[in-house]
Amino acid sequence: MDTVINTAIYLQFFIGLFAIVNPFGTLPIFFSMTQHQYEADRNRTSLHTAIAIGVILLTSLLFGKVILDAFSISLNSFRVAGGALVVSIAMTMISGKLGEHKQNKEEKNADVSEFEHIAVVPLAMPIMAGPGAIGSTIVWGTRYNHWVDYLGFGIAIVLFATICYFLFRFAAPLVKRLGKTGSNVITRIMGLILMALGIEIIVAGLSNLFPGLTSMH
Repeated sequence: MDTVINTAIYLQFFIGLFAIVNPFGTLPIFFSMTQHQYEADRNRTSLHTAIAIGVILLTSLLFGKVILDAFSISLNSFRVAGGALVVSIAMTMISGKLGEHKQNKEEKNADVSEFEHIAVVPLAMPIMAGPGAIGSTIVWGTRYNHWVDYLGFGIAIVLFATICYFLFRFAAPLVKRLGKTGSNVITRIMGLILMALGIEIIVAGLSNLFPGLTSMH
């Protein structure tokens, strides 16, 4: 059996991950939660958040199928549910409600005195690696499950986490440069991309659940 390196698939996964997490859009959230910290502490928060994002998504990639099997959930059903969640997040992004869907009241009021605390919860999860990102990762990992694909997706996740680290590291100047208008524009563009990818995931799931749909003219 020939080993196929699906570079286009890994790139699509990376772009989709970038769209669903929207690190540019969450920069103001990160900045507001860490502006009380000294620069050294903020840098450590950036590093710990990026590591947590990578660990959460890699765990979802490697053990997502086991989780689905444990609850007797079919891949196609999960695709439809995951795609619907992605579309709902995209609609929230397009409407301009920046980050509001990713934080509940308790998380917004959480004590942020410890940078280790806020790095994992709520910054890494659920603000960054939330249900949408985790669900999308599980879907891709179960659809393309060759070891080469896992390696490709793993590299994409590590690269994504690294980019998040550098974005957070320079959050203060980036937020000032982007401004509220810039952040909103980026959020809406990412929302459109995310909605298209979510619809693709739903269509893939439905076409397998109901094969007759694809044969209809």
